[in-house]
Amino acid sequence: MTATATRPPEAPVHVVVPRSGLASDFRAAKVVWRRELIRFSQDKVRIVTALVQPLLYVFVLGTGLASLTSGTTGGVSLRTFIYPGVLALSVLFTAMFSAASIVWDREFGFLREMLVAPVRRSAIIVGKCLGGATVATFQGLIVVAIAPLVHVPYAPVMIAILVVEMMVLGFCLTALGLVLAARVRQIQSMMGLMQMILMPLMFLSGSLYPLRDLPGWLNTAVKINPITYAVHPIRQTVFDHVNAAPEALARLNPPLTWWGWEVPVLAQLGVVAVTGLILLAVAVAQFNKAD
Repeated sequence: MTATATRPPEAPVHVVVPRSGLASDFRAAKVVWRRELIRFSQDKVRIVTALVQPLLYVFVLGTGLASLTSGTTGGVSLRTFIYPGVLALSVLFTAMFSAASIVWDREFGFLREMLVAPVRRSAIIVGKCLGGATVATFQGLIVVAIAPLVHVPYAPVMIAILVVEMMVLGFCLTALGLVLAARVRQIQSMMGLMQMILMPLMFLSGSLYPLRDLPGWLNTAVKINPITYAVHPIRQTVFDHVNAAPEALARLNPPLTWWGWEVPVLAQLGVVAVTGLILLAVAVAQFNKAD
């Protein structure tokens, strides 16, 4: 009878889990940020369809209403006036839809895989927020490309300032979208919730009408809306490079005031940035409680 040689027991495999720390959190945020950019660059249909609404607002709505407002704009085309607001709306919708994609990640199980990674959940949420803001800014730059068609010249300084303003706006709106998406389980529910939030934000931001001679209730609602404090600077940046009478431009974009005090542009952007940071903190707290 032949003796069978016994195999020595295999050595146990040690799984090394990297220590959590700032370096790991930064790497995780960077990976999530890059994932958002890759998804955006590969989705050509999303890029094209996101341009449909801005084009409709500028060239259809702007042209169609021009006959009603030609005597009140001081020679400034209504399309030129609407353009900065539409630029902000493009960032608004893109940022919110970027945040909504986290609901898809939850449905397909990818979100759970991210949340169990050996990094703080806050790093994942920050990466998602910065990724959505960057994607929204890129989408806004595509709308910037049509500026000459509405009598807005290309200007490097204008474009550089617009990038900063769109990034701040995109950050705030993506953070808001993450707050909404934290507890939503189905994409259908998220779409309905977004429409309920987006429409008031859009119409109460002054994106499609000047903030002058408004009824008291509407004036209050507009000034409560944080998106107003991004739309106004964006319009001011564009109007600084529009060839039109200063009186007409001032009438179409009057100063934003609090009890008679004119709010500086940096303070307006600060309102948007602080609102975004608060919403981001709320989103992080909600995802820390999530299963």
